[in-house]
This record gives sequence, structure tokens and C-alpha cells, in this order.
Amino acid sequence: MYHNAYTMKAIIETTSRQFRERQKDFFDMADNGQKVVIKRGSKQAYVLTPISTDDLYFTSEMIARIKESQQEIKEGKSVVLKTKEELNNFFESL
Repeated sequence: MYHNAYTMKAIIETTSRQFRERQKDFFDMADNGQKVVIKRGSKQAYVLTPISTDDLYFTSEMIARIKESQQEIKEGKSVVLKTKEELNNFFESL
């Protein structure tokens, strides 16, 4: 189905074998806004989607911040709010 993908906007389905054989074509299609679905067997499918650096949420800095936060929680340096009232009181105290 990929042979006329440049002229129409549709979901392009391909097999993993076809994808391996024509990777560049499928990457180009995704770059041009085509939705590319790669099927692996009858039960698994993947979507080929271009991303930018802004889309990479879990950068090394973010992972370091998450680990820092986890350590702070272990050390008791956190605020636990269990009820709506506790939450409201917390925000009012800021």
C-alpha cells in the first residue's frame, strides 16, 4: 500500500519485513505526516511517529530529578496530603 502514500493521506500499514526492506521510504512518509503502522505478526502493531527533542520528556536531567525526589521522600522531606481539607489548607498557607 505504500506505493502511492505520497499522494494521499491515509493510514499506511506494512509488515515488519516490508519495513526493514524500505525503511527510508517509511521514515519519509512519517516525516511527511503519514500515519505508518508496522504490523509484527497478527497480534502486535507499532506506530512510526517522528519526535522532536521537546518530546523527549525523560532526559537524563529529568531522571536525575526524579531520583532526587524519591530520595527526599525516603528521608521524610515531603508533605503528605490525604484529604481535600489538608490540600486546601496547604495551598492557603503558601
